[in-house]
Amino acid sequence: MRRREFITLLGGAAAGWPISVGAQQPPKVWRIGFLGGASRPNSFESSYYGAFLKRMHELGYVETKDFVMEWRFADGNYDRLLGLATELVQLKVDIIVTTLTLGAKAAQQATTTIPIVMAYSNDPVGNGVIASINRPGGNVTGLASSADDTTPKQLELLATVVPNLSRISVLMNPANFKTHAPMLKAAQISADILGLVALTAEARNLQELDAAFVEMTKQRAGAMMVIADSFFFLRQQRIAELALGARLPTMFPNRDYVEAGGLMSYGNSLAEFLRQAATYVDRIFKGAKPAELPVEQPTKFLLVVNLKTAKALGLEIPSKLLALADEVIE
Repeated sequence: MRRREFITLLGGAAAGWPISVGAQQPPKVWRIGFLGGASRPNSFESSYYGAFLKRMHELGYVETKDFVMEWRFADGNYDRLLGLATELVQLKVDIIVTTLTLGAKAAQQATTTIPIVMAYSNDPVGNGVIASINRPGGNVTGLASSADDTTPKQLELLATVVPNLSRISVLMNPANFKTHAPMLKAAQISADILGLVALTAEARNLQELDAAFVEMTKQRAGAMMVIADSFFFLRQQRIAELALGARLPTMFPNRDYVEAGGLMSYGNSLAEFLRQAATYVDRIFKGAKPAELPVEQPTKFLLVVNLKTAKALGLEIPSKLLALADEVIE
């Protein structure tokens, strides 16, 4: 065969080769769906959602180049969660990250194949989201709070700060009852041990929130504890104002409420939960299966105290407690 004929034949064969032989495929851009129970922040970077984005960057991912975010928020209305989760599935996201137990359940209803990472959850086993902590099974994994474990300490701290405390009200959202049930039970048991009467106040909207504080006053509650909830998180300023108006010392699940004017908080760091969620996303992108990734329960708890609120309530915070505080807001 002549050289010119060979080159012609070779050129014709090359034209039929798969494109991957001649050029590399562009790198995959991951699509991350995020399902939140609260509202879209004015700035993601300055909110605790920024901890998720920062950790993704630390792991080597550049937003818009390596991944894009599809943010969806329920604005405290849990009835919207399933629709928002379905919307994310229709967008063909590669993974769904959610910050509440009901969000994980909604995502499960929307898909059995797309991986779901719980950036925050309460009792995911008891709520039927996963089979077990060590082997979640299905398409869900992530992080679970220890809120029911922190409840005794929250009550103990309130009893330490409030002189002659005998009655305490626990604020919960009946629209989120199953998620709140373990904390309510833990509060009742802890109250009995401390010799306190634990009362329950309910609110799922602003009207019920105002009414709940009227009821607490009628019940002569001496302090109040708030269970973690997206609706309450959105109304942290209002709750702090109502509590101060009712002269009620308050205990919250995280520092945002204290920054808004609440008295104290004791619980996990939401930012740390979001950071760890990014690590789960990275592991799944690299081939790990959600069913085989154990759910983690962070054991670091932060105590935050607002001295300005304490002064307004006429309370003196013991120096020993202030020494133990991770943050004191003055």
